[in-house]
Amino acid sequence: MISVVLAEDQAMVRGALAALLKREADIEIVAEVASGDAVLEAVQRTQPDVVLLDIEMPGMSGLDVAERLHARFPGCKMLILTTFGRPGYLRRAMEHGVVGFLVKDAPAAQLATAIRRAMAGERVIDPQLASAALSDGTSPLTEREHAVLLLVRKGASNAEIATTLALTEGTVRNYLSTAMQKLQATSRNEAATRAEQKGWL
Repeated sequence: MISVVLAEDQAMVRGALAALLKREADIEIVAEVASGDAVLEAVQRTQPDVVLLDIEMPGMSGLDVAERLHARFPGCKMLILTTFGRPGYLRRAMEHGVVGFLVKDAPAAQLATAIRRAMAGERVIDPQLASAALSDGTSPLTEREHAVLLLVRKGASNAEIATTLALTEGTVRNYLSTAMQKLQATSRNEAATRAEQKGWL
């Protein structure tokens, strides 16, 4: 029997996934959680074979959870099931030990198959996403450019960014200018949006 922890913040989606997997004779849902912060405790308590993670959850994101699970429970198989099929997310997930990455509009039958394949030691990745990740490459942003664009996404002004990151406003403008060039964007907001769409933020 393959034991599974299911982490999904939308109750309707979580219920549908659980109902789907409960029909499989060799799969058992041992815990269902609605936030990233609850996953580590559930895994500690149930010691599952597989953790199914959404990316966008309250508290920690699925990618942050994956990073912590990989460090603390290296034997646990992690699969990401997400609406957000962004190439940058796939790369980051792989770096954190995730063995499967599926988008939610994949056929339902693929989920149980993916769990079994993960248990057999295989990687299970949506083929279109894998192709996009290879063509997009890695993020061109430096750590500072990344930090600045994250704050732009949160609506911070240049002055607020400067204060938060202990920089001058001129330095913030320089980082934004370089990031905009790299992302071929005409504004700070467009640069942040493009980076987010690629899964680089």
